[in-house]
Amino acid sequence: MRIGVFLFGGVEMADAGPGGPEPTDRRYDQAAIEHAHRELLSCGELAERLGYDSFWLTEHHFQHEGYEVVPNGLMFSAFLAARTSRIRIGTMFNVVGQWHPLRLAEDFALLHNLSGGRGILGVGRGTVPREMLPLTAGTVSVGSYDNPSAARADRLNREITEESLDILDAAFTNERFSYSGKHFCVPPPGIPDRGGEVRELTLVPRPRYPFQTWQAVTSPPTLRAVPTRGFGGVFWLRERHRLAADWRAFAETFEQVHGRPLERGQRRMLVLNVAVGDTRAQAMATVRAGHDEFWRFLAPYGWGRGYVGPDGRPADGSFVPTLEDSMAQGPWAVGTADEVAAHIAALDDLLGLTDLVIFPAMPGDPYDRAREQMERFVHEVVPLLPAGSVAAI
Repeated sequence: MRIGVFLFGGVEMADAGPGGPEPTDRRYDQAAIEHAHRELLSCGELAERLGYDSFWLTEHHFQHEGYEVVPNGLMFSAFLAARTSRIRIGTMFNVVGQWHPLRLAEDFALLHNLSGGRGILGVGRGTVPREMLPLTAGTVSVGSYDNPSAARADRLNREITEESLDILDAAFTNERFSYSGKHFCVPPPGIPDRGGEVRELTLVPRPRYPFQTWQAVTSPPTLRAVPTRGFGGVFWLRERHRLAADWRAFAETFEQVHGRPLERGQRRMLVLNVAVGDTRAQAMATVRAGHDEFWRFLAPYGWGRGYVGPDGRPADGSFVPTLEDSMAQGPWAVGTADEVAAHIAALDDLLGLTDLVIFPAMPGDPYDRAREQMERFVHEVVPLLPAGSVAAI
């Protein structure tokens, strides 16, 4: 099991939780944002010193609310790579539809090569229309496969994402390439160059080292698309039995498409929210405000769909879990080091974990708490996991 750390990289909030201001009323100045950036770099350096395998950032835009204030995970990764020597660095996720795929390919290749092969390519379809539409001149948004009013946006987003991923693959794996699809023609016809016409391109640079590509898996169509393409799938915020079903379905699709089975847990990553305390009650009390702020931020985008509702059926997009729901259903491991380790061991028995990424800091948490949780997890939880189950840390 390789263990990584994922942080939103938001600002510190003294009033996180249900008693605070409405999320859209939050506004933070440049000093608070720059403080978050410096502290996030510090956490990345600490992750390397503690022996974590990977450190994950985000890509988000225009969030005056302060939850996620890193607009370019690749650029931030370059700063972190210059301060570290071993840890692998990824973005959850580069939102493919917000990039021209060739710019994404160039920037990732440059980061990967200059870091000595430490880049991890994370790709996703996005969450927030307010971010995507301004960056795509109003042409691309993000919808939901089960929301009829957003069906067109969802379909267009999936088409553009898939074509962009095709272009990334062509650019990375071929010395010369071209591509023609419904939405992209690379290079476009009629480009004059030195008395001729450009018919092929060469990516400069191309990745010098092997790399992994991981994609968020949050819907049935993506659950089929990701293993079909051969990427790793990232699972987060799923009730444990629904998670196990999707975990198996991913492997079944991979075997159907590629003609070979995956080993237990292979090409699947679990993100687990954690809070370690001296007692269960203390851990719950410390994390509750951040948990509730997390859902004040993300519930309006339908992120509660991965849970089970009060009726025992899959929740719809309006579901807002309590901390007790999150602990009972599996997405949050909260308690003493023994309890968090037992939670992870049970998930390992259920799934087979080869890649675990912890989410140790909730929206608004002070960065001192993020560092404390990173340290407690390594020093108190990891030694309690089954012998031989964790890569060197």
